[in-house]
Amino acid sequence: MGTVMHVLGPGDVLGDRYRLDEFVASGGMGQVFRATDKTLGRTVAVKVLLPGHVSNAEFGSRFRSEARIMASIGHPGVVGVYDYGETPEGTLFLVMAFVDGRPLGELIAAEGTLSVDRTLAIVAQAADALHAAHEKGIIHRDVKPGNLLVGEAGAVTLVDFGVARSESVTSVTKVNAVIGTALYMSPEQASGEPISPSADIYALGVVAYHCLTGAPPFNGNSPLEIAIKHLQDEPPPLPANLSAATRALVERAMAKDPKERFPTAASLAAAARNAATPTQEDDSVPQVRASAPAVTSTPSSHDGDDDDAEEPAGRPVWVPVAAGLAIVVLVTGVVLAVVALTREVINPPGSDAQPTSLPSVSVSTAVPDAPAPSHTATRTAQPSASSAPPSAPPSSAPGNPPASSAPATPTGEPTIEPTTQGPTQPPASGGATGVVQGG
Repeated sequence: MGTVMHVLGPGDVLGDRYRLDEFVASGGMGQVFRATDKTLGRTVAVKVLLPGHVSNAEFGSRFRSEARIMASIGHPGVVGVYDYGETPEGTLFLVMAFVDGRPLGELIAAEGTLSVDRTLAIVAQAADALHAAHEKGIIHRDVKPGNLLVGEAGAVTLVDFGVARSESVTSVTKVNAVIGTALYMSPEQASGEPISPSADIYALGVVAYHCLTGAPPFNGNSPLEIAIKHLQDEPPPLPANLSAATRALVERAMAKDPKERFPTAASLAAAARNAATPTQEDDSVPQVRASAPAVTSTPSSHDGDDDDAEEPAGRPVWVPVAAGLAIVVLVTGVVLAVVALTREVINPPGSDAQPTSLPSVSVSTAVPDAPAPSHTATRTAQPSASSAPPSAPPSSAPGNPPASSAPATPTGEPTIEPTTQGPTQPPASGGATGVVQGG
């Protein structure tokens, strides 16, 4: 006669240390209780292998493997393992940290759909936990809302590594397959092909789809029917009101070909965080453009050469022309005054001396680029009454040659040509230049 297994429940004590207080959840392999560690006085979670699987060597091996796997990851997003044991009756149990949260599946059932920000935050945290497991060579193989616990503050914890690294992949052809697993199963996993960490990325993409729409992308009357849809069908389009980044993230994670998915769970986590952060063009630019103050130009306070600076807008064109004419009048007046004074000094009133010839004074100025023509004022002193012919030697005739005015200098500045004393030189061939010789 076979041994009758005792069905565990609240009040039972395992290993003379862990008292079961409350039933929490049930999975494909075992039941989970909130319990009390009487030795340390803390609340823990105890997972007990279901009585029907105790005699199954394969399930027992998986259960022990789960304990070792979870203990080796050491990530805050993966539930920590404290202890592992077996009762005298052969009941296997696993002691873990108690996570004060609700399964994601319960939240979706209660709220219908989750917001985009909340969904992306869950995906990012779950992907971080999966990346930590993948780096240890561990594939979870059963990512679904029931295995993601969400705390009050939004912290996500990945649990239930019961089929992780198992040589026997859970598939729809096995008697232990459950519809909850088939709903999130990757195409390669459903077809029995070798799997990689990309299978967990696909499953997490399906979880995101479920959060945003309120239902998994594929459903059916049997796990086999659902698996075929994962293999062959494209999921229904996501709601059009979702951002392009959010839709692209879910679609890429759910790509049929593993090579077209995110290369790592870490890259999926980064994409989820980026999709949840509005870009500067979307948020900041409109406000900046609306509130930007008017920019006014102020003159420079330093001294420098600003001759090439652009004239201020609105200045009349005649202003520089009038200024140039005023300068011409002023210079001409000064020159005439100098000439008058010079004559008084040389030939004072009442003197019988002959007027002394004065040097030739030529004043010319030009205003460049002005609409009015340039004005040139020229005053030439009268030559002496006697002058030597051009062919006479310089020493035989003390007279003065005829005076001629020098050409206007195109520099725009007044020019004064002083007299030069000395022998008279004949003008050069074809030239019109000469000097006035003083008496």
